[in-house]
Amino acid sequence: MSWESTATYYSLLNQITRQRLGGLHSASLLLHSFDFAEIERLQADGDWTAATEVMVQTACRLETAGAECLLICTNTMHLTADDVQQAIRIPLLHIADATAAAIRAGKVSRPLLLATRYTMEQNFYRQRLADRGVIVKTPDSADRTIVHDIIYQEICQGVLRESSKQAFLRIVDSALQQGADSVIFGCTEIGLLLAAGDVSAPVFDTTAIHASAAVDFALA
Repeated sequence: MSWESTATYYSLLNQITRQRLGGLHSASLLLHSFDFAEIERLQADGDWTAATEVMVQTACRLETAGAECLLICTNTMHLTADDVQQAIRIPLLHIADATAAAIRAGKVSRPLLLATRYTMEQNFYRQRLADRGVIVKTPDSADRTIVHDIIYQEICQGVLRESSKQAFLRIVDSALQQGADSVIFGCTEIGLLLAAGDVSAPVFDTTAIHASAAVDFALA
């Protein structure tokens, strides 16, 4: 939802399209970029009703403008996904569905979920994964706060600190020692701070997975 990860989505959608089609091909798409400060305020206030209304209105405008499928380019705002899908006729490609499919294909079963506090603690995301056979682990409360604060106070504002990267890696290492066998980058900004090569276990970057699934769907 921040423009930081929106730029990553836009780049990936075009890169993958060119890889699939070659030459000068790029993705034909419509993009609505939000003022993230307004969205974050609704999240912090727990006003998910108003947040859902904003998402539904935007989805309807994109559909009217000619979109043939819809991506919500953030994990947390999939809290509104069911209401958004009910309001439009075009398919919404759910990020958790694509992620669950990738995890199953990766033949792991105990991923650590790194995400905003909303995504780590509420059921809308974890249950969607569970319904598809993926039972996630989450950090303890103190570490959930660390992850959440780094996402909002740093990464979403374009601040990438080595100390924060090391804090994430400490949390990952602790989870791996406690039985996790993989890691979900369950916030679309996390890949700006961490790379798969930084982690000694399989990594599922939801941004890359979602973008790839979108191109698969569009080209099919």
